[in-house]
Amino acid sequence: MNETISLVPRLSSGVLGFPDFRGFTRTLVLWNLAAFFLLLILHAAAHTLYADVAALLILDPIMVLHHFWIWQLLTYCVIHVGILSTAFELLSLWFLGSLLESNHGSRWLAELFFVSVFGAGLAALLLYLAMPQYAAPLYACWGGIFGLLAAIGVLYADTPFMMFPLPITIKAKYLVAVYMLIALAMLFSEQKIVAFSQLGGALFGFLYIKFSPRRGFAIAGSETLFGLRNRYYRWKRRRAAKKFEVYMRKHRDN
Repeated sequence: MNETISLVPRLSSGVLGFPDFRGFTRTLVLWNLAAFFLLLILHAAAHTLYADVAALLILDPIMVLHHFWIWQLLTYCVIHVGILSTAFELLSLWFLGSLLESNHGSRWLAELFFVSVFGAGLAALLLYLAMPQYAAPLYACWGGIFGLLAAIGVLYADTPFMMFPLPITIKAKYLVAVYMLIALAMLFSEQKIVAFSQLGGALFGFLYIKFSPRRGFAIAGSETLFGLRNRYYRWKRRRAAKKFEVYMRKHRDN
């Protein structure tokens, strides 16, 4: 691919241009946006209820490991704090997701995102087991975003990306490397669990694109089941044909 791609709004004939807002990318952004405003309303109207809902959905290593609240390994990604940080997350999901979805499809993108979110959650649990003193709730969808970044860095490594608003470009592999280095640097700060989870999301995103079927596990699984069903029906037809041959042979002998 030789064309320059921008992960942010790009100037096209003097007009701001945005990628397509459709498919799973749109669904994912709208889910997170709805969750953000719902929790914002709860926080303003019923603070106790807001705290209960947030505690139920946010990833708390203690609750997952000791009380088996395993759903938190996925639900934490819809909890967002702060308008600016949430806006940056959702814009990142939009631009990264639209690029990957346009080339690989909605199911593939959905699997990649949730595998990365799950991997980020597991990384947070591992950090807690190794360093309990750094236990902290995990929220936001940066683990999934880093999984998308890893996919872009591998699949579009040499594709130049525009660094809006600067009129310069950088190859995808270098752009992703910058994000990874920032996360590594954050490991030496107070945000260890955030940084470690981001790296975990990137690792699981990388493993997914390396070992998953070309069109994703869902389609590959459905194709496998469809093939098994067809083989079963062919076996039944062959068995019925053999029974009919035996019947006809006995009928001729009599």
